[in-house]
Amino acid sequence: MVPVHHRTMTVEGRTVFYRESGPRDAPVVVLLHGYPTSSHMFRHLLPALGDRYRVIAPDHLGFGLSDAPGVDEFAYSFDALARITEKLVEQLAVDRFSIYVQDYGAPVGWRLALCMPGRIEGVITQNGNAYEDGFVAGFWDQLWEYAADPSPANEARMREALSLEAIRWQYTHGVPDPSVVSPDTWFHDHALVSRPGNDLVQLQLFRDYVTNRDLYPTLHAYFREHQTPLLAVWGRNDEMFGPDGARAFARDLKDAEIHLLDGGHFLLESHLDAVTGYVRGFLGRIHSERGEDVP
Repeated sequence: MVPVHHRTMTVEGRTVFYRESGPRDAPVVVLLHGYPTSSHMFRHLLPALGDRYRVIAPDHLGFGLSDAPGVDEFAYSFDALARITEKLVEQLAVDRFSIYVQDYGAPVGWRLALCMPGRIEGVITQNGNAYEDGFVAGFWDQLWEYAADPSPANEARMREALSLEAIRWQYTHGVPDPSVVSPDTWFHDHALVSRPGNDLVQLQLFRDYVTNRDLYPTLHAYFREHQTPLLAVWGRNDEMFGPDGARAFARDLKDAEIHLLDGGHFLLESHLDAVTGYVRGFLGRIHSERGEDVP
């Protein structure tokens, strides 16, 4: 088993927790997690890739084991999460890297790609949305309403997303056999988002999510110009980001590789081996095409 190291680094005076696996001189893959989880979602993928790649998985501020300052101390936004991630990458002396994005990790990763386009070697998106096509209307309507009108009534509806039952649903919906998903996942995430004051952190990010939609036209132009190699490996039964969100990448990326698997939002919990196989094949091809020797 390839060892996984658990480390911290100070970024802008805040402690950022990250997991790391693999040789320091290997090609780098940065794993960016979604809501409501943390680098914990990559606990099995890190050693599965760490024999050939340097794999780095940070916890966003407000999540996991990274600092979670209150909203009166830190202005939470997707711009801010991306800025912290960019500085972490710089402090780790990482020059070129691929990104693996899921859920919230996608808008963080898209901002990294836009601010350092020449340094992104490849993109792996696992239920990490970039197109209007991906939004499942029944799920997202209440978030758009809350962002437009953060009234007490709309806030109360959004607070339901912080509940144990709602987090459990994120892990189990769309999974043909939910018994393969460990309950540790949703209990772990719920405990961390339930820390005092973290509800306000999450509500602030819910309200900021509309900025990600606004970014899409610029992102699509980036895709068309740079044709960055992209792998979409997607749980096709996801009731948050539907499979049309995966198919849409082919509009702007002529060589996009797209695989729809019989799973849900957190595909690594039910289809780890299949996802790992696609990721290893994709990374191997892009580095081979560049003439790079991966161990």
